[in-house]
Amino acid sequence: KIGNYYIFKNAFWHAVHGTSLYQYYPAEKLGDYLYGPLFSALIAPFAVLPVPVGAFLWSIFNAGVLWIAIRKLPVTYRNQQIILFICMIEMLTSIENMQINCFIAALVILSFSFVKKGKDFWATFFIAFGFLVKVYGIVGLVFLFFSGDKKKFIWSFLLWVVILGVLPVVLTSPTWLAHTYHEWYYTLIAKNQRNQNSLWQNLSVMGMLKHIFGVENKNLLVMGLAGLCYGLPLLRIKQIATRNFQFLYLAFGLIGLVIYSSGAESPTYIIAMTGVAIWYCFQDKRDWRILALLIFAWVLTSLSVTDLFPPSIKDGFIRPYSLKALPSFIIWLVIAWNLMVKDFRKDPVPELNS
Repeated sequence: KIGNYYIFKNAFWHAVHGTSLYQYYPAEKLGDYLYGPLFSALIAPFAVLPVPVGAFLWSIFNAGVLWIAIRKLPVTYRNQQIILFICMIEMLTSIENMQINCFIAALVILSFSFVKKGKDFWATFFIAFGFLVKVYGIVGLVFLFFSGDKKKFIWSFLLWVVILGVLPVVLTSPTWLAHTYHEWYYTLIAKNQRNQNSLWQNLSVMGMLKHIFGVENKNLLVMGLAGLCYGLPLLRIKQIATRNFQFLYLAFGLIGLVIYSSGAESPTYIIAMTGVAIWYCFQDKRDWRILALLIFAWVLTSLSVTDLFPPSIKDGFIRPYSLKALPSFIIWLVIAWNLMVKDFRKDPVPELNS
């Protein structure tokens, strides 16, 4: 699975040499590079090292930054441990594939935590970083609604987009950088079209609709309905200020990032399962239904990619029907309902760390 690391490592050298990040290089015999130009700068400290060392440290970095982000969450130590345990298998799946998804999940969580601490300047740093690396990080912009200084939040985000957006110029030229952003845009559009027929990707709600029910070309409708579900809770002004609403919305955003992405693949689900874990920790009553949903998600989403499931089930049933997305989608619907109808002001305030 180290091929992904070679893609990342080569992206750094392509940037240094001023060649395209998104062109296919037959001599490298690797897959597509799909990340922003900023990633070529992020991977630099690892890319200059010998491959065994760089790959090992890259994995440690991804696991470590997610651990730090979860430890920074203003929840009890016990709940931090629960979140880490629930996410453990998905974390392994991600780093065994040398993927960046642990880092992306960490950026979203860190941006939330810093907003909660009133440090909007640094919160928006993490949002801009995630956006310029893998677009997914843009979900953190919704934390504007939780900010106590919305003007500072907005100008800080714009400032960081400019600073981080031009940062890769230290590796190459301004002309190359401008052209690379143009290439990145069209590469993502083309990749989205290819994902529609992939068994390894599109492990999403749209993938389930297509592979189970034969429903195609409804992505805009599905995304529109999902967007409506994201927007309506934010109209509940009195609820937005409550802790439980905000933490559930964090979980809501993390899960939705994956289950509504045509690029979702198995290693991406560390992001969604982190959301599931946060959802579980903020249930005031963890009855059998909540526990059943958690176990369902842990088994079908996390364990289904391990050797506990025989290939006949993994490759013949779960993957072809994109069922890895099913538990997260059900939990996402539960969260959506709660965010739209529940009075969080009546919830007992959970014990939290500062």
